[in-house]
Amino acid sequence: MTGASLEEAIRAAGLEITGCCEKLSACPELLEHGALLEEFSPEEADVLGSLMLHVRARPGQRMIREGDVDDWMMLLLRGTVDVGKRVGPQAPHDTHGDSTRVAVLRPGTVLGEMSMFDGEPRYASCWALSEVEAAVIDRAAVARLIQARPDVGAKLLVKLTQLLAQRLRNTSGQLVKLLRGRAPS
Repeated sequence: MTGASLEEAIRAAGLEITGCCEKLSACPELLEHGALLEEFSPEEADVLGSLMLHVRARPGQRMIREGDVDDWMMLLLRGTVDVGKRVGPQAPHDTHGDSTRVAVLRPGTVLGEMSMFDGEPRYASCWALSEVEAAVIDRAAVARLIQARPDVGAKLLVKLTQLLAQRLRNTSGQLVKLLRGRAPS
């Protein structure tokens, strides 16, 4: 994303912005069971939410497109999201049916965090399987959070690092299983 505001980027992705997520604490299930916020106090969740945009997506709508370069991530608040990866270099970016399912995400899950951190193109596309609501934050807002509330910023970065490490472990485990299945007997 070059020079575009977060709002412009979200609108360009086709998502509806409905305001700010000032009261993430109003979603107790995210604080109790969501991987990102489970160690946040209600006050800390609200500090984070005050820097996030609340967005909506319709069923079947693409929320993130593989190959796009963006610097924001989402916290899934409601609904279910399908994550798919194109198979082969000629597969089109825009069609849901031409991708291989990587995951189905439920509320409390983060998506798009890798690109927010490293600035590289999106690894996969994400489609809303149902009505979806999400909270969106970009790299600049994370930097502001670290400046204003280093305690909350550090907690966010630690949780995101833990989530990325867990995903890497899961992916590595799947790769090992696949390689063992292909090894000659």
